[in-house]
Amino acid sequence: MKIEDATKILIEFLREQDHGSFGKYGYEIYLPALLITYFRKKGIQDTDRELRELSPVFYDAGWELCRRGILRPGVKHHGAQATPDGSAGNGYTITPFGHTWLKEIGKDDFVPTEPERFGEILEKYKSKFGAGFHERAQQAIRCYGAHAYLACCAMCGASAESIILAAAIAKEKDEKETLRKYSSANGRRTIETILIGKARKQIQDDYKAYSTLLKYWRDEAAHGKASNIDDNEAYTSLALLLRLAMFINDNWDELINP
Repeated sequence: MKIEDATKILIEFLREQDHGSFGKYGYEIYLPALLITYFRKKGIQDTDRELRELSPVFYDAGWELCRRGILRPGVKHHGAQATPDGSAGNGYTITPFGHTWLKEIGKDDFVPTEPERFGEILEKYKSKFGAGFHERAQQAIRCYGAHAYLACCAMCGASAESIILAAAIAKEKDEKETLRKYSSANGRRTIETILIGKARKQIQDDYKAYSTLLKYWRDEAAHGKASNIDDNEAYTSLALLLRLAMFINDNWDELINP
């Protein structure tokens, strides 16, 4: 079990809490009680052994939800019962933001973050597309986790531009001049022309399929008017970003060679 598996289970607990016959003490969430109840429902007999083996990844999941502002360690309110065990990392309370997050209809549950599965997929492209790509892609994931969908789309678009810029620099073999062109008027279009302007039609069509929505959503995010971007657009933008990275990587030699 990895952290995103444990996080998904933990979020399900938060939405439909079931501590079984166990008390919660002064906490809103008492992790051992939730886990033992969960194990019993799964028909696991030796719940103590299972708890020892899996507790580290669930502690990591709890901390991830704290980092995202959904949980906080500690009792629910002043004067509530506290236990040494709960204070040692087993007792949590859902934050006001967490209650709102859990009620939102998207129910995305969990998009893996660094250094888990999604991060592992992106990591292999960091050396080719650069630190700017990697940073923006990870920021996009974190924005999605916080339900900042507009910001997620903006970061996906920025990360996509980092991919195209890195490929154009590799093709032109002149970073300074390529950056100058990128910084000029219609710079994004100029860089795209450098990269795929003379590519075969299939390459051009595939590129447009992966990039058009990313560009649209980034431009939409940059405007001051209200936006209707929600979790569906944000999740799709993440998927398109990953697919664009794979596409450019798979066709790298054909794209950058004259």
